[in-house]
Amino acid sequence: MKPALSALRTGVLVGVPAAVLAAVLAACGGRGGATPTTPPAVTVAHPQLLPFRDYLEVPGNTAASRTVNLVARVQGYLRKIYFRDGSLVKAGEPLFLIEPDSYQATVKLNEAQLHQAQAEFERQKRLIEANATSKSTVESWQSQRDAAAANTELAQLNLGYTHISAPFAGRIGRRQVDEGNLVGNGGATQLATLEQLEPMYVYFNVNERDLLRVRQQMAERQMTKLPDVVPVEIGLQTDSGYPYHGTLDFVDTGVNTSSGTLQVRASFPNDNGALLPGLFVKVRIATGPPRPMLAVPDVAVGHDQAGPYVLLVDAQSLVTQRHVQIGGVLNGMRAITQGLAADDRVVVDGLLNAAPGNRVTVLEHAAASAAGPAGSR
Repeated sequence: MKPALSALRTGVLVGVPAAVLAAVLAACGGRGGATPTTPPAVTVAHPQLLPFRDYLEVPGNTAASRTVNLVARVQGYLRKIYFRDGSLVKAGEPLFLIEPDSYQATVKLNEAQLHQAQAEFERQKRLIEANATSKSTVESWQSQRDAAAANTELAQLNLGYTHISAPFAGRIGRRQVDEGNLVGNGGATQLATLEQLEPMYVYFNVNERDLLRVRQQMAERQMTKLPDVVPVEIGLQTDSGYPYHGTLDFVDTGVNTSSGTLQVRASFPNDNGALLPGLFVKVRIATGPPRPMLAVPDVAVGHDQAGPYVLLVDAQSLVTQRHVQIGGVLNGMRAITQGLAADDRVVVDGLLNAAPGNRVTVLEHAAASAAGPAGSR
């Protein structure tokens, strides 16, 4: 090969084809052996011991705290609608008017009959004191007076049904009947639905396993019943966290045997009307005080069909995958409730370079190196 190189330097091989030159140069370069490849670099850190709460996290749905279907309880033509569909109404605000004319006339008629029966009853009482009438006549007029009083009260009640007002403050839906239609003919006619949105309820179900876990935690803390105030947090689908704060409001009497769940309800203030009935929400309840847990950066936790996992680097600088059980997030750190030890080296950066089974170059995380390994749980 040396003569060839010497000839190349002196220009002897000027006429040699380029392909031949390339082959010669490749042969010359290959004589010295391949350059060693450095394994890709990854940054590792030991789990840190941080205070975390145990949370119960379940899905839920919002619901109005009160709902009423407004119906026509008397027959008549719908004369007036006072509200705008979908508007907010106050308690006692008039909503509908059913023509009251005939009911007003009935009240007047019954009041006149009551007045006449009362006057005759009083006259008969004076006559019996003078032995000028019989006791049966007095009792008869007393009965007529009482009947007239009852009819008057019923007529006034029916007249009151012609004016339909809001039983509580809330948002009213669209009207089901337009003005001029006959309502209450042969039965109650639904006119609209009113929902109270302040406070807002959230219903959710707790499965049997979580229920038993919570009861066990209560027993460990020597608690025989729930506190008077149990904080509950929720977040909407577009929320990254749980910005809405309320309290536990109701717990059902037992587990539903068909679903194996216990229904629970929480109450939330809704002054700004951000919560609407029927929304899907994420529900979170703290089941105990903070306790130390091992934690890793949340970005270090991956997910596959088997669940959450982290990538570790062993003593031989080989990458391994380990599935873990995770808890909540605190300032970007994810709690690991099971599957990690304090001296494990978790890949926190260069995850794309960390394929299970491959060898890597290990770089210690600066913060982790300074702090040292976290204590075990």
